[in-house]
Amino acid sequence: MHSTLPIKRYQNTLNFLKSVLPAPATILDLGVRNPFTEIMEQNGYIVYNTSGEDLDLLPEIVKNHTVDAVTAFEIFEHLIAPFNVLRAIEAQKIITTIPLNLWFANSYRSKTDKWDRHYHEFEDWQFDWLLEKSGWEIIKREKWTSPINKIGFRPILRKFIPRFYAIYAEK
Repeated sequence: MHSTLPIKRYQNTLNFLKSVLPAPATILDLGVRNPFTEIMEQNGYIVYNTSGEDLDLLPEIVKNHTVDAVTAFEIFEHLIAPFNVLRAIEAQKIITTIPLNLWFANSYRSKTDKWDRHYHEFEDWQFDWLLEKSGWEIIKREKWTSPINKIGFRPILRKFIPRFYAIYAEK
């Protein structure tokens, strides 16, 4: 794996995915093809991706494939109305991760890409409520930290405070 990839996050995500949906399985992964798409394929999953469509405007795109599960890894925080996409999913299983809101850091906003920003950074209870209100029953939850190799107060907090939240839910 290339050294600039988020190796810990990818490994934790893959372990979580394997624990709730063992390969082989067919997945619709929300978002364009990315390095994690390739990791899932290398681990025995058949993966379809969306093509960069605005899921806020076209939530019905999730109905274009018949799959065992939908995955959404760091997607819902970018949407203004993730409820609409969650309601439109016809698959009976979803595996999703989000970055959690950190009280000591601002929401992510790229300085160079006007689309690469977080509209939502959820607390765990908010994301649970969103899933439950949109018709999902949460079966498994997991959190992990995202330490960075810098000096300072915030980097120290990142070693102890969970940044990522994984959910497996069923309809």
